[in-house]
Amino acid sequence: MTRRSLTNGLARAAVRFKPAAFAGTFVALMMAAFIVSACGILLESGVRASAPPQRYADVPVVAAADQHARLTDDSGDDGDDGDDGSELVPDAARLDAALVSEIAAAPGVATAIPDVSYPLRTSTGAVTAHGWGSTAFTGGDLAQGAAPRTAHQVVLDQATARAQRATVGDHVTLTAADGAHRFEVSGIAKPATRAALRAPTAWLTDQRAVELSGHPGKLDAVAVLAAPGTTTGDLADQVRRAVAGKAKVHTGDGRGGVEEPGVAEAKELLTGLGGSFGGVATMVAVFTAAGTVALCVGQRSREFALLRAIGATPRQLRRSIATEALLIAPIAGAVGCLPGIALAHWWFDQLQNKGAIPEAVRLHVSWIPLVSAVGAGVLAAVLAGLLAARRPARTKPGQALSEAAVERFRPGVIRTVLGAGALVGGIVLARVAAGESGDDAANLALGVVMLFMLSVSLLGPIIARLCAWLIGLPLRAGGAPAGLAAANTRANSRRLASAITPIVLAMAFSSTLVFLHTSEDHARDDQRRAGIVADHIVTDPDGLPADTAARAARTPGVRTAVGLLRAGVLVPTGSGETRMLTSAAAQGVSGTGDALRTVQDLDVRAGDQSAIGRPDTVAVDALLADSADAEVGDRLQIVLPDGSTAKPKVVAVYGRGLGVAQLTLPRAALAPHVTAAYDTDVFVQRAPGSDPDRVAAALAPLGTVTDRDGYAEAQDKDREINVWANTTMAAVLGGFAAVAAANTLVMTVLDRRRELSTLRLIGSTRRQVLGMIRWEALLVGVAGVTIGTAIALITLNPMTRGITGTSPYIPPGLYAAFAGAALLIGLLSSTLPARLALRRTSMVGAGEKQ
Repeated sequence: MTRRSLTNGLARAAVRFKPAAFAGTFVALMMAAFIVSACGILLESGVRASAPPQRYADVPVVAAADQHARLTDDSGDDGDDGDDGSELVPDAARLDAALVSEIAAAPGVATAIPDVSYPLRTSTGAVTAHGWGSTAFTGGDLAQGAAPRTAHQVVLDQATARAQRATVGDHVTLTAADGAHRFEVSGIAKPATRAALRAPTAWLTDQRAVELSGHPGKLDAVAVLAAPGTTTGDLADQVRRAVAGKAKVHTGDGRGGVEEPGVAEAKELLTGLGGSFGGVATMVAVFTAAGTVALCVGQRSREFALLRAIGATPRQLRRSIATEALLIAPIAGAVGCLPGIALAHWWFDQLQNKGAIPEAVRLHVSWIPLVSAVGAGVLAAVLAGLLAARRPARTKPGQALSEAAVERFRPGVIRTVLGAGALVGGIVLARVAAGESGDDAANLALGVVMLFMLSVSLLGPIIARLCAWLIGLPLRAGGAPAGLAAANTRANSRRLASAITPIVLAMAFSSTLVFLHTSEDHARDDQRRAGIVADHIVTDPDGLPADTAARAARTPGVRTAVGLLRAGVLVPTGSGETRMLTSAAAQGVSGTGDALRTVQDLDVRAGDQSAIGRPDTVAVDALLADSADAEVGDRLQIVLPDGSTAKPKVVAVYGRGLGVAQLTLPRAALAPHVTAAYDTDVFVQRAPGSDPDRVAAALAPLGTVTDRDGYAEAQDKDREINVWANTTMAAVLGGFAAVAAANTLVMTVLDRRRELSTLRLIGSTRRQVLGMIRWEALLVGVAGVTIGTAIALITLNPMTRGITGTSPYIPPGLYAAFAGAALLIGLLSSTLPARLALRRTSMVGAGEKQ
């Protein structure tokens, strides 16, 4: 028999005849594959995200603006090459209408059709406006009447015409962002042949459609039809030459991304979840699985010592352990991929139901993430097993059995040095993060938590021995079970470290992710309550026309009315290599700074509030101003919602940006750069002595009216998705860590059956033994919760101060639930297998007596 067949036989025999010894390893590797495969599927789906075209299905080539904004230097040139520092524009970038003639003149082009799309409102609901020219590629057969020929004519689809009770020749009112407009119905269109195109629609003349969009001279896209004999590839090349870098040229599924901007957002969201979270989760999962494999190898020290004593070579031991990993890891990984696929489907469906991912985007499940998940588990298992086998393989046969009888405390030099380095790095990085603000602090804080977690894993035995000494002090004064628990934990610090690490991981990551949002929500609510001082707020889910504020101001009993147009902008923050575009919430105000003062208390800390709202000015939240290195009097570079840039003058810095808006601009500065410039709210201040109920009744025709106590600003969709995603990530990581902790504790207790039997034989009662196990579990839980909480607090402080300017807000009830869950997991995972071990011991003893 060869040495290879002998070691392989040993490995197969160990797995076959002692499956319980490998159960914990199997569970750990299965959970690792579960996490890694789910994240990998989301990442791949993000990379491959696309949507088949609907409106542009019959258009071979579509030209549209680049939807990414990039950092520029002071000269206005792009910074680094590539997409470094680029971000999706908050709204939609548009093309110059002059490109239509340039594209139409290109060889192989039959027709270049300008296309716009935006919402209008009717008395019965919303419709989407297009130019009549778009019917050349979408179809627009008329059931009655004729195409629109003047600026005051419109064609309606049959469903909208019925809802308006309008026929050809009647007049209808369509409300755009700038107010109401009256049109003559020149025709009624038949339903589209494709169901996806049957949305309520109003067709105007091409020129009028562009004018009413609020972006004169701008287009959403240009649809290009090919001349006979011209292929799609040749046509795309000719269009690229014609636009000369002024637009992006799309074919295939890329056309679907033009008509469905949510595809680009979905790509960023899925790649962010699968990449950023997936990277952290993969590292945690693989590291935890490796720790479990090492624990399993360590628990079999007597077995390896016996093999060395009877002549097994170090190489045979290492090969046997590697073979065991190769036997278990692929099967565990394959089993773990099944729930991983289910988790990815659930996660994707939830995001789609919340509107973060368009319905047309599909989840992609291929062999790549599944094989990667299995491969990561196999690699982790083999490496962890080989590292754990180094000492038993190097021990001389004569010393092996004696060393296996007593746990060795002294950790390895390399492990100690690396752990100390990670600890020092975490402390230094925490101090640096505490001195930063905004996103810089938040980004550094992630490194802090990872370094501290790495140090806990590497310095586990030392930390566990210290915890056992500190927490064990009061236990020594207790009864026999408590004193025995204290002595056991001091003597077996390696075993204790294996149990503490997953609990630390669960508390640190879950607390950081969840309490970051509780802190942000708490600060936002406080600032909102203090910042909104209006008596009434007029709102509408579909937005308010721009003239609503003026109409509200003319209402009897109203002193001031200020319209607010809310949008997102991008602001360059940081410096040097950390400079980046940061999303910021902006409000465009229709009144003066003095008028705004009567409905909003911004807590102005520097500058002149009366200057707010003047042309070419901006007021900035203090935290954002600090991140952007902007002061009163500076010119702040911002990227507007459609990707165009501006440099307004900073006239004020205020302190309630989180609850109100981070930037305050004149409405006229934002309106031309959003798809639909409807006001989000109109804030109203009553005249002294006016009747609140009477004023509210007079404002009711303008929209939904509420007071400041009943007003709750609709949560931004991006923020809602972020909160849900982070909470879900906390649940996934926390759940994984909880299972890992339970698995480790069960393995540890079951490995102590000989010890528990000995305690029973020397006279300890069943109650005393279980009491000792409970005290040990409590010590492990308290140590894990304490260390995890400390890491979370060190991480949260710079994050929350950078984002909210305040200390972390930790709801006592929620923290108690986290800590209680960790302690409960520890108690159940220790006492239940201990009861089972003691029951088997009693049964064996009873059999021997008989």
